Amino acid sequence: MNQYKTYLAEAIGTFTLVFCGTGAVTIDEITKGSVSHAGIAITFGLVVMAMIYAFGEQSGAHLNPAVTIAFAVNKSLPFKKVLPYIVSQFAGALLASLLLHNLFPGSALLGTTLPAGTVTQSFILETILTFFLMLVILRVATGSKEQGLFAGLAIGSVVLLEAMFAGPVSGASMNPARSFAPAIISGHTEYLWIYLSAPVMGALIAVFIHQLIKP
Repeated sequence: MNQYKTYLAEAIGTFTLVFCGTGAVTIDEITKGSVSHAGIAITFGLVVMAMIYAFGEQSGAHLNPAVTIAFAVNKSLPFKKVLPYIVSQFAGALLASLLLHNLFPGSALLGTTLPAGTVTQSFILETILTFFLMLVILRVATGSKEQGLFAGLAIGSVVLLEAMFAGPVSGASMNPARSFAPAIISGHTEYLWIYLSAPVMGALIAVFIHQLIKP
């Protein structure tokens, strides 16, 4: 039963992340800039921080399939839990995008991440951004659990920082679930492969570097 509660926590956390984060993007789209780029970046950073404090001790508040896969490769999470975690994350994200679609039917994108420049540029950016994020997570997390007074603040700050400077170019997704749900619901899947593959690659590189430098 406790495992099911863990997966439910992961689904709720990812639902909240996508609903608030891509909701900010969607509202900015339909109101023609009232939220602003800075407002979107702050929303993502704050909601990640809040969900870590809410669910960090229960599920680890991964909220991100790339993070879950990286924790498993790092031997911080049993591989048998990877699939239930990822299913929970995608389910929460899809429910959030469905709700946003019904609330804002006039939105064409629902917060879908799309490259503003070249495909290569966005792929490299997403890989590096997720590398930085995952490295910070590995350095401040205890096992697969993000605990401690400053873990949520550190991780949320990295999300905010990266969304602030890279958002206008690649969308600063760093999260396959966050990109998958709005792309599927809005029908804009042409660049989805970037946001499914690059974050996983970046997170795995972070595990390798973490293993090299850890005491």
